[in-house]
Amino acid sequence: MRNYGQYCPIARASAVLAERWTPIILRNLLNGCTTFTEIADGAPGIPRSLLTSRLRDLVRVGVVWSEANPSGRGSLYHLTEAGQDLKELLYALGTWGERWLELAPEHADPYVVLWAWCEWYLEWDRLPDHRVVVQFEFPDQPLSSRWFWLIVDGERSEVCRQDPGYEVDLMVKAESMALAEWHLGRVNWNDALRAGRIRVAGPGRLGRLLPTWNRRSAFAEVRPVRVSAR
Repeated sequence: MRNYGQYCPIARASAVLAERWTPIILRNLLNGCTTFTEIADGAPGIPRSLLTSRLRDLVRVGVVWSEANPSGRGSLYHLTEAGQDLKELLYALGTWGERWLELAPEHADPYVVLWAWCEWYLEWDRLPDHRVVVQFEFPDQPLSSRWFWLIVDGERSEVCRQDPGYEVDLMVKAESMALAEWHLGRVNWNDALRAGRIRVAGPGRLGRLLPTWNRRSAFAEVRPVRVSAR
């Protein structure tokens, strides 16, 4: 972790927080991830060695503390008081990003949307009382990221990259951007259906309930500002 050699608090904080992947790691911790695997799952693409290094640095500067996992495998990671104090800063960062930065196709990794939906935004009291398996297909993605399976099963809910082997109850074919825009509150689910950007096949009632199992992103109330190119 390199510092700027400046007394300025912005410089000192940037030495800790402005490292690549660090805000994503902190976001995942703030949203309840505690194990190395959970943090990594919410940061697809991060090398495991880099995640190890970033966590070590955050522990060293007092933003994160770790303890042995009672299960006997690895460690559990928690935010210290200093780490918890970053919540408003990260929310402000996200608010600024949603307000001023364009959402482009390269930002719309559908796995991240489905993972966040499953891990952070499920409406527990609206879930069905039985397991439901939803197969998602994203034709605009490369083959390695084209299909995912959302298993809605209470606290055992998860997103799978490989076919889990269960009978599929609903099949969804969607544009990656449409799913991201819906989760961010930019488009209405029914409007996306009418436009053919999202298609749902399966029992009609179950298909209509699917979007109600989700709370929108924490930034869904932020209105983007259209910035014209200069």
